[in-house]
Amino acid sequence: MNHKEKAVNYFSQKLHCSQSVLAAFATECGITEEEALRLGSCFGGGMGRGHVCGAVSGALMVLGLLYGQKYIGDTEGIQSSNRVNDLMMSRFKEKCGSCICNDLLGCDITSEEGHQFCVDNKLFTELCPTLVSAAVEIIEGIIREN
Repeated sequence: MNHKEKAVNYFSQKLHCSQSVLAAFATECGITEEEALRLGSCFGGGMGRGHVCGAVSGALMVLGLLYGQKYIGDTEGIQSSNRVNDLMMSRFKEKCGSCICNDLLGCDITSEEGHQFCVDNKLFTELCPTLVSAAVEIIEGIIREN
């Protein structure tokens, strides 16, 4: 199973988008599936507040683990993580229209009405998996380039 299939499969099992993206890359990141699920658990649904999309947050965790600062004074790691962060954010926004969960879903998911809107319009089951897939595709592109 490739990364995208893994991530969508995790998401279909009712994991958060952030957990799904991070867990799909756990091995490459040097963490266990359990660690990935625990680490990503508070970032789904834009941190539960409709902020930055959880798929993006999961992707940034992956990129941080792969390219981030490894020790105090690691200026190369700082530059590398800043670069991949900028690439992830700009590419996701270009591909999906926004990096903000509420904007992507077209409602405020923190309200009962907004949550029901997502359920009624199958956004969690039809739109969100495409966002998870997009995040994975962007990560893979960044990895190829590096």
